[in-house]
Amino acid sequence: MIVRVGPYSLRLAPRALLAGLALVLVACAVAVAALSTGEFTVPVPDIVTALFGRGTPVAELIVSKLRAPRVVTGLLVGAAFGVSGAIFQSLTRNPLGSPDFIGFTAGASTGGIMAVVAGGSAAMIAGGALAGCVTTAVLVYALAFRGGVQGYRLVLVGIGANALLLAVNSYLLTRANINDAATAGAWLTGSLGGRGWDHAIPVALALALLLPVCLYLARPLRMIEMGDDAAKAMGIRIEPVRAVAIAAGVLLSGVATAAAGPVVFVALAAPQLARRLTRSPGVTMGASALMGAVLLTGADLAAQRLLAPTQLPVGVLTAAIGGTYLALLLRKDRH
Repeated sequence: MIVRVGPYSLRLAPRALLAGLALVLVACAVAVAALSTGEFTVPVPDIVTALFGRGTPVAELIVSKLRAPRVVTGLLVGAAFGVSGAIFQSLTRNPLGSPDFIGFTAGASTGGIMAVVAGGSAAMIAGGALAGCVTTAVLVYALAFRGGVQGYRLVLVGIGANALLLAVNSYLLTRANINDAATAGAWLTGSLGGRGWDHAIPVALALALLLPVCLYLARPLRMIEMGDDAAKAMGIRIEPVRAVAIAAGVLLSGVATAAAGPVVFVALAAPQLARRLTRSPGVTMGASALMGAVLLTGADLAAQRLLAPTQLPVGVLTAAIGGTYLALLLRKDRH
């Protein structure tokens, strides 16, 4: 469907719009459930008043200071992982081409572990994770560059880097003292527990800056998926587009990992589920962001409530769900 406004025209896909609206509603429902339920139940009307600073002191403490930062961080981190996964799956033309598999998450983990072993603060751990992710991306890009970066080469180099970095991470854990190793192990699982507004704000800023860039790149990336020759014939500057897309994807993945730890499989599953839901043949940046937000906040809600009062790190649940999804994906590809 083409919508014209003066000299401008915009192509709208009704199914994609409906899918996006449905994901927004689901994300809102999950957020409300996370804010309302727990050891202390807060009625929905009280949530609204507490968020606007007009509720009871107890409701404001629980909602505004304890639960809301965790929920908002989950939504933003999930969205960042979803967009990052969509970028790399498009660049590699491979459903397994996510930051989890091509080394970027492992690089962020290495940076975070090094900061933990060095006795760093939470801010230093976050900075180490971001630096590790960016450094790994630069090295992988440089090693994969041969007059350009082809998707299969990026995947192969990334898988090798991922294996090497996992070995480095294991070595660092064996050399750390017991307390640092326990702290690093807990961080490596991925968790939204104890997250505050200082974790949510950097992710929000990164999304505000990079999401418009990613949306603008969606069309060129869709052309590149058709092949380099076809994209060049349509006037796409392939390597600059790839470089900017990789930079945006790496930064989003790094910032998300810095905020919540290396939560696995969200970047892998969100773009694929979004593409199936919208039935879009190309890159689905907006739908992938919404799907990632729904997956992460939904998994975190389930991790808090399934074995209550025991709370699981969200990374445990996403790994279980993601492993099942990966097995189904591989089984489908066999047929």
